[in-house]
Amino acid sequence: MPGIDHYLWLSSILFCIGVAGVLLRRNGIILLMCIELMLNAVNLLFTAFSTYYQDSAGQIFVFFIMVVAAAEVAVGLAILVMIYRNTKSVDVSIMDKLKF
Repeated sequence: MPGIDHYLWLSSILFCIGVAGVLLRRNGIILLMCIELMLNAVNLLFTAFSTYYQDSAGQIFVFFIMVVAAAEVAVGLAILVMIYRNTKSVDVSIMDKLKF
């Protein structure tokens, strides 16, 4: 069975991939996926520590993070649909202007 250090490394690698995706990519859908990847890395760490310390509080907190992540995706996709309707692109680099 893998130890807690394996989960720490995996979670940090996943989080770094998500941060790199947010910083380097300009596609709105990819940005949402990278944010979800970062949230799931944190969820993995919460469940790993919850199992390690035999405390269910971390696993309960994961459910709250999943609810917030689902709401974030719904709102983010709605915003991206409105951006696509106005600009015919989901490239967020053209969103530096507040007026279309």
